[in-house]
Amino acid sequence: MLIGIIGAPNKGKSTMFSALTMNDVGIADYPFTTIDPNLGIAYATKKCVHTEFGVHCRPRHAMCIDGIRHFPVNVIDVAGLVEGAHEGKGMGNQFINDLASSDAFIMVVDASGKTDPNGNAATDADPMEDVKIIKNELVEWLYGVIKKHMHTISRADDGIMALHGVLASLKVTPDEIARVANKLMLPSGRINWGDDMVRRFSSELLDAAKPYIIAANKSDMAGASEHIATLRAAFGEDRVMPCSAAIELALRKAVKSGAIDYIPGTREINIKKSEMGRDQANAIAYMEGFLKQHGTNIQELINKATFELLDNIVVYPVEDDNKLTDSVENILPDALLIKRGSTALDLAMRIHTDIGKNMLYAIDARTKKRLSKTYVLKDDDVIKIVSAAK
Repeated sequence: MLIGIIGAPNKGKSTMFSALTMNDVGIADYPFTTIDPNLGIAYATKKCVHTEFGVHCRPRHAMCIDGIRHFPVNVIDVAGLVEGAHEGKGMGNQFINDLASSDAFIMVVDASGKTDPNGNAATDADPMEDVKIIKNELVEWLYGVIKKHMHTISRADDGIMALHGVLASLKVTPDEIARVANKLMLPSGRINWGDDMVRRFSSELLDAAKPYIIAANKSDMAGASEHIATLRAAFGEDRVMPCSAAIELALRKAVKSGAIDYIPGTREINIKKSEMGRDQANAIAYMEGFLKQHGTNIQELINKATFELLDNIVVYPVEDDNKLTDSVENILPDALLIKRGSTALDLAMRIHTDIGKNMLYAIDARTKKRLSKTYVLKDDDVIKIVSAAK
């Protein structure tokens, strides 16, 4: 799973990437600080089921802190997109290509209106323009990919599979392509769509295959609240999340330095240093007040992208359904992100192909009921897979 952090230049993408991953990357208040894409690991978080069972888990991978399980999620931060990027302007469309394998996008805009769509300083720029330009650049890029191969696509009897062959790097399925074509009532046999059809298809396919959330960044700055209200009116409250990547990064750095205790996603900090300079004390006091009132919402962004946009649930496979352990007595050792609608067989195949191929049935650790291969998994299921494989 890969989540792309995308946006126009100088909107705080690299700051957000650093806050999520604690990777040191170039951060500056001018356009195109990022040249090569940054790859890192963030952690989505969710309450662990060990709190329900009255045990203490011992994860083999990732972490469980104060009853909150952490799930590693790959993230990528690329150079800012400017209008005309698909034509080679700014850093060109290479950076759109870098995002092709993303499963979802966090689209970062400057809610304060202090930077224009090119990343230059402004007094009251409209972040709506950022969204419009970014979406249009993605559509035009995909349109260009399809048009480039249209001659080849048009010669295939099965247009859907021909399109899939061209778009395989986007991680889209033939079913997704067919659904979009059917929705737009586009012919899907021998495809030879006109320009308008290709653009409409490109727009719909991106919305279907690359869901996104708008991160209204710099929400701590003057003027942000008005722009956030406008964004929410246009795209809906669920689509727009106010956030402050700069404050989140500063808080995580303060934790690293030993100045405070702070758990991402919460609204409280504990000041550990009894002595600190006036500037640091004032900064922490300001951040503490902002956190209590608003939250930075950076953790919430990665959680929303992981569990809502990508519709993942968490399943805990165990070998002993009574002790909730693996073969070496680790309690609830694994917590797997898996697509909603997945079956017990899908889980078995995820654990190991041999276990899946030889699966007999599953057991629900809560009810001790035997479950079939076709059982549809529920969020927070604790499951034992019974297989003939050794």
